[in-house]
Amino acid sequence: MRALLVANPSATTTTAAGRDVIAHALASELKLEVVATRYRGHASELAARAAMEGVDLVVVLGGDGTVNEALNGLLVDGPHPQVPALGVVPGGSANVFARALGAPRDPLEATHQLLGALATGRSRTVGLGKADERWFSFNAGLGWDADVIAAMERARSDGREVTPARYVNTAIRRWARARANPPSLTIEMPGEEPVEGAKMAIVSNTDPWTYLGGNAVRTNPGCSFESGLGFFAMRNLGLPTIARTVRQILRPGGFRGLSSVVRRDDVSALRITCDEPVNLQVDGDHLGRRSDVEFVAVPDALRVIV
Repeated sequence: MRALLVANPSATTTTAAGRDVIAHALASELKLEVVATRYRGHASELAARAAMEGVDLVVVLGGDGTVNEALNGLLVDGPHPQVPALGVVPGGSANVFARALGAPRDPLEATHQLLGALATGRSRTVGLGKADERWFSFNAGLGWDADVIAAMERARSDGREVTPARYVNTAIRRWARARANPPSLTIEMPGEEPVEGAKMAIVSNTDPWTYLGGNAVRTNPGCSFESGLGFFAMRNLGLPTIARTVRQILRPGGFRGLSSVVRRDDVSALRITCDEPVNLQVDGDHLGRRSDVEFVAVPDALRVIV
């Protein structure tokens, strides 16, 4: 089996020695090419090339951003039977997609599980989401959520470490700004009256869609890779609403419901508009500011080895 290992040398939870061990383990069972990413978007280019050359499997060693780039490269021409399968070895700080697939958090253990799946022919096909033309594996967001991602990316580019504490502090600061000058989002879903006046929106492709340290964040407990998209929008960013929402989404059973929150599961498509552009994030990557985004659920989009 021909395989490409796309390794992000900046991944936060792996070392050069660890990457060598993982590459040697995979090469013992696969006809393996190893390429380290050098710039943003490189993983997408490498995955697209692998698909064009008829490679059987693309393994990503990195975080969610590298995984997102790779699946966008694999699916540049859309889902079809010749698209290589995807394997993920977690190397980032959150590794949401890998954890949602049931991969161990330790990269070496995840490699062992991947090799076991290859030996037994074990795989699954997952649905994905699209935000306009960008594929996403676990979630996308507009407003406060994306504001936090944008601020965290700036911190990372300045050389500051991304930690749960920094994430929480950034979220609090961005919440204060969003509360003082909130956007007004309009959400359109098939068969429903538009939801107007939302202050932030999150579109999920699985549950949970992120982690706060070891705690899963669950806005849409009914969402999965086998269903449509989950949708979660807040009409109020007041402190009492935020406090009740945070308590619920960090509970083992996830969010139950509040009058100021609109939530749907298994949505096939939706459109979110705003009079003024707001930040958009996809799988934890900031994509700039948008005033109109269409989201679509694409079932059975990609085969993954787990």
